[in-house]
Amino acid sequence: MNGQTDLETRVRRIGTELHRLMGGEVPSLFDRGRWKGRLMEWAMKDEASKVQLFRFIDVLPALKSDALVMRMLDEYFAGLEEAPSLILRGLTRVSRKITLPQIAGKAIRSGVESFGGQFIAGTGPHDVLKPLRRLRDQGITFTLDVLGEAVLSEPEARRYRDRYVELLTVLAPAVASWPKVTTLDEDHCGPIPRLDVSLKVSSFNSQLDPVDWDGSVEGTVAAMGPVLDVAKKLGAGVTLDMEHYYFKDLTIAMFKRMLDAHPDLPRPGIVLQAYLKDTRQDLHALIDWVRRKGLRISLRLVKGAYWDYETVMSAQRGWPCPVFTTKSETDYQFEELTRVLMQHADLVHPAIATHNLRSISYAAGLAESMGLPKEAFEFQTIYGMAEPIRTALQGMGYRVRVYTPVGELLPGMAYLIRRLLENTSNESFLRKSFHDETPLEELIRPPEPSAQPEPSEPSAEGFKNEPLLDFSRTENRRSMKDALDRTRESFGTTYPLYSCGRDVPTDREIVSLNPSYPAEKVGSVARASVADADRAVDYASAAWKSWRRTDPRERAQCLVAAAEWMRSERFNLAAIEVHEVGKTWQEADADVTEAIDFLAYYAREMLLLSAPIRLGDLPGEENSYLYEPKGVGLVISPWNFPLAIPAGMVSAAIVAGNCVLFKPSSLSPICGWKLVEAFRSVGLPPGVLQFLPGDGEEVGEYLVSHPRIHFIAFTGSKAAGLRVIKLAGDAGPDQAHVKSVVAEMGGKNAIIVDETADVDEAVKGIVQSALGFQGQKCSACSRVILVGDVSPDFARRLADAMASTKVGPPEDPSHAMGPLIDAHALAKVRRYTDMASAEGTPLTACQAPDGTGYFVGPALFEGIAPDSVVAQDEIFGPVLAIFRARDIDEALDLANRTPYALTGGIFSRSPGNILKVQREMRVGNLYVNRKITGAFVGRQPFGGFRLSGVGSKAGGPDYLRQFMHPRSICENTMRRGFAPPVKQDRD
Repeated sequence: MNGQTDLETRVRRIGTELHRLMGGEVPSLFDRGRWKGRLMEWAMKDEASKVQLFRFIDVLPALKSDALVMRMLDEYFAGLEEAPSLILRGLTRVSRKITLPQIAGKAIRSGVESFGGQFIAGTGPHDVLKPLRRLRDQGITFTLDVLGEAVLSEPEARRYRDRYVELLTVLAPAVASWPKVTTLDEDHCGPIPRLDVSLKVSSFNSQLDPVDWDGSVEGTVAAMGPVLDVAKKLGAGVTLDMEHYYFKDLTIAMFKRMLDAHPDLPRPGIVLQAYLKDTRQDLHALIDWVRRKGLRISLRLVKGAYWDYETVMSAQRGWPCPVFTTKSETDYQFEELTRVLMQHADLVHPAIATHNLRSISYAAGLAESMGLPKEAFEFQTIYGMAEPIRTALQGMGYRVRVYTPVGELLPGMAYLIRRLLENTSNESFLRKSFHDETPLEELIRPPEPSAQPEPSEPSAEGFKNEPLLDFSRTENRRSMKDALDRTRESFGTTYPLYSCGRDVPTDREIVSLNPSYPAEKVGSVARASVADADRAVDYASAAWKSWRRTDPRERAQCLVAAAEWMRSERFNLAAIEVHEVGKTWQEADADVTEAIDFLAYYAREMLLLSAPIRLGDLPGEENSYLYEPKGVGLVISPWNFPLAIPAGMVSAAIVAGNCVLFKPSSLSPICGWKLVEAFRSVGLPPGVLQFLPGDGEEVGEYLVSHPRIHFIAFTGSKAAGLRVIKLAGDAGPDQAHVKSVVAEMGGKNAIIVDETADVDEAVKGIVQSALGFQGQKCSACSRVILVGDVSPDFARRLADAMASTKVGPPEDPSHAMGPLIDAHALAKVRRYTDMASAEGTPLTACQAPDGTGYFVGPALFEGIAPDSVVAQDEIFGPVLAIFRARDIDEALDLANRTPYALTGGIFSRSPGNILKVQREMRVGNLYVNRKITGAFVGRQPFGGFRLSGVGSKAGGPDYLRQFMHPRSICENTMRRGFAPPVKQDRD
């Protein structure tokens, strides 16, 4: 008998014995004799029903009144057939008597809370002691997890830390007094701590982000210090949980740093997830590390609880999917990693965390075949799940540890939903075993690597967004730091005009300063004069005669090639934005990727629009519809998106067959030069694009009024935009056409938060929307409208989150906010905050860091009148005001009460409110349950109406048409009574 056959024989024997010891017992969650079991059975019959049930469970703890409970019940389930009997009964009783929502609401709330009680042992250290003692009496030990994954501010992080300190301190004396149980309290290497906790690193640091690698590692380990000190004093074990993949490498680094700082922790541990493709590499690296350090650690091996999140987020970000796409692959790797753990049991204490009978039997059989004693490893299960399995394992003499959450239901909701998803998944072992009654032979069948191919990438012919940089990767952080140093070496360079096919120096310059260090000259560009502008118009008019006739495919290829140049220069381009306009690393990279997206998207759109469209099918005539370029255009771009916005406007006009005079903002002229450099690098014909930095009042207005300018694409302030529209509309005697204007002019954007909202997500989304790039976005949130009985601590949590945001020079990635663009912007924001302080109540008004930069801290106010200047003007800074509304209708009235209509959003889990906002909120871009900034080309075409702008939305299918004239051509094909056959279009 060979080794593999012998192992499989052992696995079958152990699996059969475990199955026998379970004796047909059913976990309480699948017990059809109980309400929970019947409800779970109903949910598993239909995916739509399950989704609605879990969404309802998710929102329920946030609902303050029984009437609201019943309203949500109706919104979620009224259209579903065969709803649970409890739900139907509640609706029936409500319809008969108006006072009964209180009865039905309490019944439903109680039912859902029992779900939470299934998985959560207690709310605090005192009420969790009894269930822990019960586990101990059953011969089972535990590890404790304090619920509350979303930490939005440093005060919340400190409260989370203090709960662990309290938990350890209160439980330690009682746990120490329990009688010794050798199986639980010792392994083959010595004593095992009776008290054990599992920590989520993200809950100790509200500013955790791999982009700030060193700061995140040092800051988080320091924040965990009080917990680690108490654990050492009390002899408690500490394990670092693994969370989302984005934090995976960071968590491993923190674990190593934790042991460097606290080498005498009694039983340090870490979790690895088998569904991650690179976990094998991580495990071997950890084993090598502990060998070099002379340490012994505990390692909990899990399958992984965030599969849906990881697959969705990697697809949205355009990053490689980090998880295996089939359960078979995960199960196969789980066994491979189990073997590695068992082979190194002298260095790593294996904790096999699974409910899968095959995985459990494999681990036990493998240890047996290797001669490892049962005390050399342990099995771990989850509180409230798989009770028959843990009882059977304990009966066979194995150590069993139960992962035991402690906390309130509301902060534990994310955990609860993950548990319900696990239990009801079609691939769930528990579902297969205890609900579907899958035969034992199938349950213990060996897994195999999937033969299914990985999902294919989107077609090369379709548009795909350029992925943002993943700053959790070491190589990307290093490349960004190198680019910041490299671009700093070019400071002081002078850049000429690019006009009439050549570089043109001038006597006058526009100086570009670093807003973080205003004495620092990033560079300077030549300043164009009216005479320069006249020559450029003449040259462009001559160039247009040939460019308009250039094959659209050739024009599109110029954009594709320019996008490729940007990809090769993306770190340098992002670094220049950090220096010139004060963007953070991530904001700068997002601007570069959006520029690439515009080029790629408009190239593709031009190919779609270039072929004439045949209209009608009547004999004797041919009708075609086509587009042709307008002529010479002027692009006036802003400084806040110094590459993306001009890239979009310039590339759209050029690929449509026009020639462009490009006037960048005087605050970001070097970024503008880099865009021109991208097009020059691909051999764009002279005269198609000319670079004319200059004063808006001089060169800008002169070109807007020029009779041979056919269109203007403008992005900037409302005042400047309206001025452009007015000047462009004045057709002088030398002008034979009506100029068209595409103008995006800003916003005063609101986010509504209703009583059903996920407060954690709402606060996070508002902070991102209001403080991203210091609020210097036309899409930024400046108004928050709270509806009805929103969580009473919402304003405080929002204020704390804003106050926890670090402000400083963005070259340092620990700073989430950089400077305002210049002294004028700083003075403007200070003027508005003074007005807001006089009119309303400051909830936070953070101080800016010391230094000479144009820094300002975020500010939050309440009590501002809805029609006041502060509530109506676009401030363009990190200033946010809270308003309150009785209901969703009043909230919509407040949201719509400005002259702008750009972006807006709602955080809500009410299907009815979401639908009403979709219908009634007057904005060009509406976002539901996410931040209102960061639109993606091709996914969320961007632009508003009213005084937010005119024209079609950037990055959408209509945008190119603005730079072309549509033409209709009709030909009579009759000759002497004979007509050719009608041509049929083919798909």
